[in-house]
Amino acid sequence: MRIIVLLMCLFITGSVLGKKPSKRKDYLVTINTDFGAMRVILYNQTPKHKANFIKLTREKFYDGLLFHRIIQNFMIQGGDPESRTAKPEQMLGNGDVKYTIPAEFVPELFHKKGALAAARDNNPEKASSGCQFYVVQGRVWDDETFQKQTERIAQMKGRQPTDAQKQVYKTLGGSPHLDGNYTVFGEVIDGLAVVDSIAKQPANPLNRPLKDLRMTVSGEWMKKKKITKQFGYSYPK
Repeated sequence: MRIIVLLMCLFITGSVLGKKPSKRKDYLVTINTDFGAMRVILYNQTPKHKANFIKLTREKFYDGLLFHRIIQNFMIQGGDPESRTAKPEQMLGNGDVKYTIPAEFVPELFHKKGALAAARDNNPEKASSGCQFYVVQGRVWDDETFQKQTERIAQMKGRQPTDAQKQVYKTLGGSPHLDGNYTVFGEVIDGLAVVDSIAKQPANPLNRPLKDLRMTVSGEWMKKKKITKQFGYSYPK
């Protein structure tokens, strides 16, 4: 099974990216909602997840799906194919495609507010769902509560956020306890207010919004200079 999954990932990477894209361009994702649009960059450090998300976007896989799980001050989750025709009160979150993506943990990619990350089940390899994702809202941490949080993280995982990451968690915000457990493969570079608007919607006890929150997802290759100029995103050197 693991060999099949790896072959699938190689196929996705090759068929989506084809010839090596120009270093001057990047794939800009737009997630449209009733509350506005989120513009998203996919990280080159997580190539399997990037290629898979581009593939699904091009196939219009996400169009009409729901943000089916929302928790204020935590995250908004979507991408369950069963949500397209789900009935009210139907439990969602188990729908998927027929493959997973191997975990791509990169220490410098962390769960700051706006981080795009892959959902997963409890598989021991921490492989990602082939389609379900979440966007972090998180919270802003003060010194005392963040210190307690990072002490717990260190005890469980033997790791600590860097000083730069700590500063982000204490200013922009995020969910540091998720680091090292779920693959972060992109970030919202425009439209963080949309995350806040979705996260605060009324939901049932299973965290499904009472009103269907549908998405459409599109993408285009764009010059990096244009992305930086238009959205203020700085590419790592």
